[in-house]
Amino acid sequence: MTGCRVEVCPDPFDPWQQLALWCGDAAAAAIFIGRVRPTTMDGRPLEALELEHFPGLCERQITAMAQRLQQEHQAGPILVLHRVGKLAPGEPIVLVAVQADRRGAAQRCSAALLEHLKHQAPFWKREWCAGQGTWLVANTPL
Repeated sequence: MTGCRVEVCPDPFDPWQQLALWCGDAAAAAIFIGRVRPTTMDGRPLEALELEHFPGLCERQITAMAQRLQQEHQAGPILVLHRVGKLAPGEPIVLVAVQADRRGAAQRCSAALLEHLKHQAPFWKREWCAGQGTWLVANTPL
């Protein structure tokens, strides 16, 4: 099995720059860049999205899942960058990239990893709207 890089970072990152540094020579790569939506779950204009996590535990859980999925899908190197802190609409919040010998393996591994990040990774989200923060109790649908 090849490398798996997982980082939970408080500072902004440029997804394209990170991909240029990470890129390998695999035949296929599946890449997902997620950005903060401009509206809240109920449709109001979003001022900011705040994410909190349990440092150390969060990275370990994501790494363990990425390595399991990497093996399950026979994928190559994996890159996961996820922001925490207060983010403005439009800012990159997550980058998931998976390399493999075949496109299907890269795509399936990437999709499964994104679902894990969305529904199982220990992040807590708060939407800021009109100066007030509301903690989210559920994730957005697919």
